[in-house]
Amino acid sequence: MVRCLLIDDESPAISLLKNHIEMLNDLEVVGSCHSAIEAFEILKKKRVDLVFLDIEMPVLKGIDFLKTLKSPPKVIITTAYREYALEGYDLDIVDYLLKPISFDRFIKAVDRYYERTPGVSTNPVELTSNDAFFFVNVNKKHIKIWYNDVLYIESLKDYIKIHTTHQKIVVKSNIGKIEPQLPEEHFVRIHRSYIIAIDKITAYTQKDIEIDNIEIPIGSSYAAKVFALLSHT
Repeated sequence: MVRCLLIDDESPAISLLKNHIEMLNDLEVVGSCHSAIEAFEILKKKRVDLVFLDIEMPVLKGIDFLKTLKSPPKVIITTAYREYALEGYDLDIVDYLLKPISFDRFIKAVDRYYERTPGVSTNPVELTSNDAFFFVNVNKKHIKIWYNDVLYIESLKDYIKIHTTHQKIVVKSNIGKIEPQLPEEHFVRIHRSYIIAIDKITAYTQKDIEIDNIEIPIGSSYAAKVFALLSHT
């Protein structure tokens, strides 16, 4: 697990980062605080691998705090101000995220952390299955997913998000790798970023398919196959 410390004087910003981190199985929050002074105390007591650091904070700014650390953990800057980017990169930060931070941009920053950290990597998804369910193997933990519970699978660049009737699971994998492992009688790819469960379709148009009140676009290169399938269901 990558042990993360969140430093930001705004509670909503910390909450957003926590939500993003909870979506990834290989990151955990070991501390959060609203000032650099509090962060000093946490770093004394806990091992931290990755810091998400705001810049504009009271008493001591994030950049000044970073300069005081002799052997800092890896750092991802989170800020609403573009003008600090050059100074941040001079301090060898991993990435520079502008608020509000989208999940796609967040996982891109996390991937950069892995690229720059020897010996640290996420486990790609492994899928073992039978006729009723499959297991997603993430970080030595096997998560059971019933085919009947899956609504759709969404690509997030180097990750996929599996949407089910009761949870969302994000794992490091490529949608093109998981597609051939799924049974064709249950799933169809309708877009470069989406695979859907056929029996969960509630409505469709020439442009999208609706599942659980969510409209999912049909890619032009997949349309012929999709509508041929729908005409026989």
